[in-house]
Amino acid sequence: MPTTQHKQITHEFYTEERWANWLKQVEESDFKLSENEEESKGGEIFVNMQDDVILACLKVIAKYQNGEYDAEETDDILASIQDIVLKSPENISEDAQIMIESLQNSFVAAFASFEKYLYGNFDINANIEDLINEAVKAEEAEDIEGALDLIAQIGALILSEKELPAEKVEEIPYGFVAEFMDGIDSIEAAMVGADSYKEDDGDYEI
Repeated sequence: MPTTQHKQITHEFYTEERWANWLKQVEESDFKLSENEEESKGGEIFVNMQDDVILACLKVIAKYQNGEYDAEETDDILASIQDIVLKSPENISEDAQIMIESLQNSFVAAFASFEKYLYGNFDINANIEDLINEAVKAEEAEDIEGALDLIAQIGALILSEKELPAEKVEEIPYGFVAEFMDGIDSIEAAMVGADSYKEDDGDYEI
């Protein structure tokens, strides 16, 4: 079978160095977990990390939407970003490690959403509240993969400019589904914010 020739992709949407820089900031933040969010020290850095990664991914998606990359090229770039941000970090505290793992769960759902969106593996007419209910039930049945698949369908719908039901999202009990949904919420927040990323050249400076 002949191989498909892809055009050379020169943009660097996310780098090992950029992720390492975030992890260094986490290490230096002396983050401490607390049941009282107001007493948790340095927690905003994880929000900033998440926003940074999701925005980089949406820049890639924008290139796809503009016809600059096809689905496979886009998927390859996103996979390279995923490889960077899902690596286990070193030299950080136990508290920070817990937060990074939660953050990485949100990324897992985001990347699964991007893949479903690129290849159309979702029902555009699906009801988001129903999908959330099914995902929660799947987690209760310890079917985490099934829950992830359902949340990824929600993410694909958000990328197709559907809206999250805010009240329903707030009702989700803490667990994998809540962490997965955090990634989808981050996608929606970035999409409804400034859309300058759609014209961005994709290059990052460290």
